[in-house]
Amino acid sequence: MRFSVVTPSFRQSQWLRLCVASVADQGVEAEHLVQDACSDDGTLDWLLTDPRVKARSEKDAGMYDAINRGLRRASGDILSYLNCDEQYLPGALWAVRDYFERHPKVEILFGDCVVVDPKGEFMCYRKVQKPSKYHVMVSHLPTFTSSTFFRRSLLDRHGLFFDTQWRDVGDAAWVLRALDKGVRIGILGQFLSAFTDTGANMYRWTKGERVARGHGSGLGAQAGPGAGVETPGQPSAPGRLQAEALRLRDLYFGFRQRPRGSSRGASVFYLERAAGVALQAMTLLKTNAPRRLPIQAATTL
Repeated sequence: MRFSVVTPSFRQSQWLRLCVASVADQGVEAEHLVQDACSDDGTLDWLLTDPRVKARSEKDAGMYDAINRGLRRASGDILSYLNCDEQYLPGALWAVRDYFERHPKVEILFGDCVVVDPKGEFMCYRKVQKPSKYHVMVSHLPTFTSSTFFRRSLLDRHGLFFDTQWRDVGDAAWVLRALDKGVRIGILGQFLSAFTDTGANMYRWTKGERVARGHGSGLGAQAGPGAGVETPGQPSAPGRLQAEALRLRDLYFGFRQRPRGSSRGASVFYLERAAGVALQAMTLLKTNAPRRLPIQAATTL
């Protein structure tokens, strides 16, 4: 079973070096396809001659277009994409290969993720939740793309390339399309990757910055690295979700209390399910009390 890992790259030389090393150190049969958008920060001084990667430098139409270009070049059985500021943890691809071999009908696999600062120090962790349509629509993805893996059948059979009309939430749109198609999903309760909160990640951009940099506002708010966990000095994620859930619940009951025959349209159908999913997700998040741990122990949880 061969892996193909795609990395979209643009002016991220410092982090890309770490990303490349984390894939090369996995010890499994894998090709690492780096799709660079003509970086001018020194990336091309070393990338195009690095024997660990299959690199191509060409202009693209954004991150998801770069990923699609890499996926079209991929020859592996199991595919994934890993951003420059992300790394695979030791043994990650071994665990993923073993899972797919034991579960031949699963087409998408999600795992857990840790978040580190630019020095590699542990900040928080993210325990994956199986995504559901209405939760993704009203909140954020309960998964991290750095710990997402899928079979080639998603491209060959379902045509699930990323929709390039979305500039920074194409992963959420991709998951929603997979859910609509009934793709079988697996959950691996193991830490597979590390996301580096560099201070300049896309999720931190304001709407104005997204527009200025050519990134639309997307489906909704982009989830940050700590979404689903609490970290010191940050608002409670369950608290935010609870407020949203209660707001949706109040809207729903407001619709229900209208006299029979009043026009409620499809809104009540959406609100009923959105409120239920949000309340359920709030309960799940409350059970995931954060624990502080050294980064070297992350894979043992």
